[in-house]
Amino acid sequence: MIDKTAFIHPSSIVEEGAVIGAAAHIGPFCYIGSQVEIGAGTVLKSHVVVNGITKIGCDNQIYQFASVGEANQDLKYAGEPTRVEIGDRNRIRESVTIHRGTAQGSGVTRVGNDNLLMVNVHIAHDCIVGNSCVLANNATLAGHVEIDDHAIIGGMTAIHQFCVIGAHVMVGGCSGVAQDVPPFVIAQGNHATPFGVNVVGLKRRGFNKDEMQAIRNAYKILYRSEKTLEEAKIEIEALVQQQPVVQSFLDFFSRSTRGIIR
Repeated sequence: MIDKTAFIHPSSIVEEGAVIGAAAHIGPFCYIGSQVEIGAGTVLKSHVVVNGITKIGCDNQIYQFASVGEANQDLKYAGEPTRVEIGDRNRIRESVTIHRGTAQGSGVTRVGNDNLLMVNVHIAHDCIVGNSCVLANNATLAGHVEIDDHAIIGGMTAIHQFCVIGAHVMVGGCSGVAQDVPPFVIAQGNHATPFGVNVVGLKRRGFNKDEMQAIRNAYKILYRSEKTLEEAKIEIEALVQQQPVVQSFLDFFSRSTRGIIR
């Protein structure tokens, strides 16, 4: 179904069964598969391929040569009806690739709202990207990676399968991330190691001085006290009583499966 207010360039192909929302704009030489749903106000600039069982929300901007919802590169994939789900107000720049999930994983690759995916970003099968994240040019997520809200991934950075990147993290460019990065942390290098708290990012997002001091204290316990992770968890748990903001560290530890960068 194509809304009567949508624009479809005559050179584009929209397969029967696709759903195109109000005021959506499909520019020249795009291909939209039969199981695709594109929300109101979303713009495909030109030469964009959207395939598979893919749902794209409202007011997204998708630039030329992006490929969304294609078959993933997992050798076990045998054509199962897995999905891609993308939220609202994302900017998906040139040559970005977002692959559908796998039956062995969650079955869905998900991108939230208000993200900027710069040129040539790759989001592999079963990844979850939260809200208000920035993935710079050539950032590469292997399968099953999770990126929490407000994270920034520098250009040319590769993230290993099943890694979790916490909220408000800054990963520097040209890094290789092989373990989980706790929230609020700056990480850099190959393999990435911690370089302090993302103070600038926290200020920009409205964290107050007490909250930032509590986060610094938790960071010191985790990285400068020479305590084991289990010992650090106990001390950070005690901090939660004064500053609930550090509960984010404990919640993160419960999700971590690859161990954290140290």
